[in-house]
Amino acid sequence: MKEIGFIGSGNMAGAIMGGIIKRGIFRPEEIIASDASPAAREKTARELGVEATGDNRRAAELSRLLVLSVKPQFYAAVIGEIRDLIRPGQIVITIAPGWTVEKLEQAFGKELKLVRTMPNTPALVLEGITAVCPNSQITPEDLERVLTVLNSFGKAEVVEERLMDAVVSVSGSSPAYVYMFIEALADGAVADGMPRAQAYEFAARAVYGSAKMVLETGRHPGELKDMVCSPAGTTIEGVRVLEEKGFRGCVLDAMKACTKKSKEM
Repeated sequence: MKEIGFIGSGNMAGAIMGGIIKRGIFRPEEIIASDASPAAREKTARELGVEATGDNRRAAELSRLLVLSVKPQFYAAVIGEIRDLIRPGQIVITIAPGWTVEKLEQAFGKELKLVRTMPNTPALVLEGITAVCPNSQITPEDLERVLTVLNSFGKAEVVEERLMDAVVSVSGSSPAYVYMFIEALADGAVADGMPRAQAYEFAARAVYGSAKMVLETGRHPGELKDMVCSPAGTTIEGVRVLEEKGFRGCVLDAMKACTKKSKEM
């Protein structure tokens, strides 16, 4: 028997497994991962030392905790393949946008312990944020066990399910927007003569440090912004241009579009 299994061993599953192993939650030999791709299986086994198989049913049958880490469009097929193997007491964890607790329960066609989650890609560097929504079968002890696993690659918080689509836009998809911002900052520095590699370093560390200040000081982002904006200085001039070009509005519109797409999935 394995402590945890994964159906799908892509980037997110790899990040979760890496966090679990690095934090000492489970040993590699206590983990199993299935994947349809031989290359993915070989990579998972080589880099993480876990059992890798092409048999989804084996992963489901052997796991106490089972993570469905395939893309949302494959959920129906995977659930149809494994639902008869899900046992009382086994906990199923999902990470797919659009798949509500109700929809998942209907797909499995029976009572089961189910936790819907939405992690994000910074889990790859153990700095993820994961929203967690348990179903009615999950006990406080079950939830504590799941949170221990999810906290191994960042931070996990329980949220109301009605907020899960907002979670997709504010944390699930937003790293892409941040990467675009870092790239734009670096492009600006390159235009002013800075070497490309150095520009990425300065831009990324500025974003990282700014985010850390929000989290560690507890101050409002607007207050921290005002601290940088000296009267008649360079920063307020840059802020003026961003406001003129609709920076905030563009971000809000992107998030609205993302949330809408999540609801439609």
